[in-house]
Amino acid sequence: MSPAAAAAAACTGAESDFNGDGIRDTAIADTEATVNGMPGAGVVHIDYGGGKGTMVLSQETAGVPGAAEADDQYGFALAVYDADRDGCSDLAVGIPYEDLDTPDAGLVQIVYGSTAGLNGGKAVREYKQGEGAPLGGGAEAGDLTGYALAGGRTSAGASYLLIGAPGEDIGTAVDTGAFFYVQNDAATALGNHQDTATAGAVPGVAENDDRFGASLAATPTHFAVGAPGEALGTATFAGAATVFNHTLTSGYPKPLFGMGQDQDTIAGAEEVGDGFGTALAMVPYRASGATSTTESLLAVGVPGEDLKSTVDAGAVQIFRIGASSFTETMWIEQDTADVEQESEAGDFFGQRLAAVNTSPNTTTTGATARLAIGVPGEESAEEHREKGGVHIVPMIGAPGASDAWIDPGWGIPGEPAATQLAGLSLSGSTAGLLVGMPYGPAAGHAVHLFPWNTVNGGFPSRTFKPGENGIPAGDTAFGATVR
Repeated sequence: MSPAAAAAAACTGAESDFNGDGIRDTAIADTEATVNGMPGAGVVHIDYGGGKGTMVLSQETAGVPGAAEADDQYGFALAVYDADRDGCSDLAVGIPYEDLDTPDAGLVQIVYGSTAGLNGGKAVREYKQGEGAPLGGGAEAGDLTGYALAGGRTSAGASYLLIGAPGEDIGTAVDTGAFFYVQNDAATALGNHQDTATAGAVPGVAENDDRFGASLAATPTHFAVGAPGEALGTATFAGAATVFNHTLTSGYPKPLFGMGQDQDTIAGAEEVGDGFGTALAMVPYRASGATSTTESLLAVGVPGEDLKSTVDAGAVQIFRIGASSFTETMWIEQDTADVEQESEAGDFFGQRLAAVNTSPNTTTTGATARLAIGVPGEESAEEHREKGGVHIVPMIGAPGASDAWIDPGWGIPGEPAATQLAGLSLSGSTAGLLVGMPYGPAAGHAVHLFPWNTVNGGFPSRTFKPGENGIPAGDTAFGATVR
């Protein structure tokens, strides 16, 4: 039996399971950690579920290419998926500030899972730009390849990885952005941008500061790419998003449609600094009476949305995505009926999003499709400015019907303090909602796992914290990224 076949027989195929034992594992990045004397080099902590131990990944880990360098921010983005389809989950690590003969070109490393855990079998694979490198194009200063990641499996069973490079220059357009699509652990991938037309014209035009690829979200049938810097008319940084499916033509995925608040079918108006598409979250959707799950629900964060005279209060819009069209189904803000809290200037409601469908093969309901909304600018008192918080709402039905609110001191353990920015680090899965708390007083740095049906101020079911349960003590921004 070949090693790959042996691994497939041993690994269970469970969600986020790096060592194949059927128990969910957790990846937690401290992107600002000092490694080998290099500040900001970054590390990723792995907690193996079921008390199976922990490990630390960095570019100083044996078998991991490269070396720790100042401000690389290893783990700035993370994605967990089974790249080689052997039944063990693999970890994609974004290092967007990695220098490749030019500053901040960026790259992505795939650290493969095995029955021995991460980095215990196949050699680490790197995706980067440059001569002879796996990604098309040349490595340029500020490309930020690996700034955003999304991975999973298509409805046809192929693995996929999306790699955002929002700093990519296209022609004379600076920071227009691009993304790369990797299917079935391929050795190479092609860049996609707003001037790509191989699989059908991508909506929009490559322009300065579009930052296409700054956010990504996907399901087995669709994926979405955010361009929060997109200018709509005279409204700069109004933002936009583009939806694709996983069908490839000569390596390029098929674009379906673009989305922005300048469209009659989308609520709101295009305004300077709205940032539509700053954050994206997507889950499978099955309508009542449907016999298969072929649609998706897409949540779009608009953190710079002004609500009347309330500047940068923020909003979230939810869309039902079909084969070739979309319908807006919900607009959420903190002034929406029965939704907790109130909209205030500088809340940035929707700066981060995480979502789950806990039962994708049944009719979708507000109990199965849940959305977490980060509100990092929220404050409850003058001494707790930008304490932040997290809303949890249904993606079907009235958002205030079963919503919950948590923030530091109210559900999120620890004392409330200024600039904790709760809601800047979120990740969702069927296991629950992970909330990272990397900022504020060091004593509060941790990652907390909450049930999706938590009540207002409800407490986490588990906490990961430096110095506890095998996780090394000491951190700079533990929990800046979680998966």
